[in-house]
Amino acid sequence: MKQLLYLIIITFLCISCGGSKKVATISQPEPEVQAETVIETKQDPPEIETDVIDAPQETVIEVEEETEEIVATKGRPEEDELVITDIPYDHFDHSSFDQLLKKHVSPEGNVNYNGFKSDWGILRNYIKKLGEITPASYHWGNGKEEQLAYWMNAYNAMTIDLILRHQPVESIKDIKDPWDQRFWKLGDKYYNLNEIEHKILRKMGDARIHFGINCASFSCPPLLNEAFTADKVDTQLDQLSRTFINDSKRNTITVNSIEVSKIFTWFAKDFKTNGTLIDFLNQYSNITIAPNAKKRYKEYDWTLNK
Repeated sequence: MKQLLYLIIITFLCISCGGSKKVATISQPEPEVQAETVIETKQDPPEIETDVIDAPQETVIEVEEETEEIVATKGRPEEDELVITDIPYDHFDHSSFDQLLKKHVSPEGNVNYNGFKSDWGILRNYIKKLGEITPASYHWGNGKEEQLAYWMNAYNAMTIDLILRHQPVESIKDIKDPWDQRFWKLGDKYYNLNEIEHKILRKMGDARIHFGINCASFSCPPLLNEAFTADKVDTQLDQLSRTFINDSKRNTITVNSIEVSKIFTWFAKDFKTNGTLIDFLNQYSNITIAPNAKKRYKEYDWTLNK
């Protein structure tokens, strides 16, 4: 009996162990866990996509900020123009014209027009430069002095150019309407000699300009054989005024009578802004003229000043 009971117990235990092994074999979870792990791994890319989207958004913001700076800069054209013009052209360079005058004009003011013609290209390049850098476009340091020098040099250079364009001539009056010719463009406008003299230079209120600009004629104040410059123009005009007024070929002056150039009657208003004509003459005359001196005016010689 004991042996039978012992056999039953052993059989039951064997059956139980076999059943456990079968269950364990059937319910292995590893593949399912691995599958779940793979699925979880495939869910990671959305986070990467989110990072990619964020990056260009930051770049766009930076570009927009730069664009705003560019727009702000372009929105100030007037300030930009002031910065550009003030720095490179504080003074106009008249040196090329100065060299031509020294080379082709005598100390007495006689002009070698044939010599100027051999250097005509240099003269015309100078006039072209005058057209590119005008007082209206640039802010020059010395104000009125720079403008006086610019416009008187422009007038004289254009007068020489006018004569060269019409050679051979014996007088500027051989040219039809010489002071109304518009050959010269300064900035965006064509000018003639009349306009420069009457609408610009005379309006600056300095009567001495009449001794600085030259009409290519003998009776004109002699052409200065150097260019006007801002730092010298006041001294140059004083010198020209004194030289012309005391030139016995163009003016005859005594204490009680004067016989002077017609310039003093053509532009009488300019010479009387601070008194009478005699008051003006006495500033430069070597002879003190009496206030009640008799006045006469000389005939004007339009012969070319060569």
